Amino acid sequence: MKKIKVLFKMFYLYHKAAYDPLIDLYEKDSNYDVYLSLTHEVEKKFKILKKDITNKYLNLFEQQGHKISNENETFDIVFTPDVVNEKKYGDAILCLIYHGITFTKTVTYRELKKHTDSKYFIFLEGEESINAMEKSGAKGKSELIKIGYPKMDYYFKKNYYDKNLILKSLGLDPNKKTILFAPTYKPTCIYEVKDLIFEETLDYNLIIKLHHYAWLGKFASHSQHLVFENRVEKYPNSIIIPKDDYNIMPLYYVSDTMISEASGAITEFLATGKTGIIYDLDNHRQKHSDGESLLTFNNNEYLNKSFIHVNKNSFGEGIKKALNPTKKMRLAQKKDIDKIFYKLNGEASNRIKLKIKNIYNKEVEKTENGLQTES
Repeated sequence: MKKIKVLFKMFYLYHKAAYDPLIDLYEKDSNYDVYLSLTHEVEKKFKILKKDITNKYLNLFEQQGHKISNENETFDIVFTPDVVNEKKYGDAILCLIYHGITFTKTVTYRELKKHTDSKYFIFLEGEESINAMEKSGAKGKSELIKIGYPKMDYYFKKNYYDKNLILKSLGLDPNKKTILFAPTYKPTCIYEVKDLIFEETLDYNLIIKLHHYAWLGKFASHSQHLVFENRVEKYPNSIIIPKDDYNIMPLYYVSDTMISEASGAITEFLATGKTGIIYDLDNHRQKHSDGESLLTFNNNEYLNKSFIHVNKNSFGEGIKKALNPTKKMRLAQKKDIDKIFYKLNGEASNRIKLKIKNIYNKEVEKTENGLQTES
C-alpha cells in the first residue's frame, strides 16, 4: 500500500517545538512517509554579512533519525507554521499550525489576509482564537478547526519531564524556586530589566530564554543576547539558554513563575496553571512602524486578573506575589484557561492526526469519484 507523504515545513528552528509531538506520532505510523524541511535559518553579522545555517540543523535532524527534504517533491499533506507559496505544493492538503498562540499578534492576520483565496486547514488552540480569526477578516477560503494546543502535549504527559533532572542538567539548584525570564524581541523589556532581572532574583534560580530572533541579528539587534551573556557569568544562580535549545516546554515545567512582556510565552504559561508576571510597557512601544498595533491586546491590561503586572519599582514584590497567588487569582486563571485553551490533556496531536486522516480520505474519495465520472 502506498504511503501518505507528509512534510513538516519550518522556517526557523524554533518552529519545531510546535511540531515535535505531531512529528513523533506520524513517524511512528507506518502508513506515513514523513519529512522535515527548514528554509529561513540565516544569521546576520555586522548588519550586512549573512550566514545560512539551515544545513547545520538539517544535518542534525538527519542524525536524530528524521528524513529531510529540500521540498522539490510532491507531498500529500504539508504542515506549515505560517502562510506559504501555495502553488509550490500543488494539491497537497495545507495544514496551518502556528508556532505559538494564534490570537495575540496582529502579524498573524496581516499575512493571512494576503492568502484569502487559498485554502488552509487552520488548527486553533481554543475559542478565543476561533473568534479572533472570524472577526479579523483573514479567514478567506480556509477552514478553522478548534483542536487544542499540540505544542504543549508533552507538558501534560505524566512523567514525561523530570524536574530535578532538568534543573541539574542546567547547573541549577533543585531546592530553590525557579524564575523563567522569556522576553520577546519586539516590543521588548530587555534593555529596561537587563540589570534588574539579576538583582531581584539572587535568592532564586534564574533561567533566561530569549526569542530566537534575538540571536539572528535580522529582526532584532545582537545586543539582545549580548547584554545577558555579558552578565550571566557574574551570577552563578543564573543561566542563559543557547539558541540551539529551541524548546521552551521543559523550562515551563521546572519554573515556578515566568516573567515576560509581550511574548506568546505568557499565554502558554497560563496553560500550566502557574502564575506568571507581565512587565508593563509604554503604549507607543506596542505598535508597528505604520501605527498598527503589534499586539491584539494592551500589554498593560492583558490577563490582569490572572497574572501579576509589574514595572521597575514593583519587580521584586511581583515575584513574591506570583509565587504565592491568591485564591481569587487561581479562579481567574481557570476562567482564562477555559476561554483560551480547548482540552489541555496532552491529546491535541492525536486529535489533529485523526482530523487530517478524515480530510485526506474525503479528498481521495472526491478524486476517485471524479475519475470514475470522466471514464
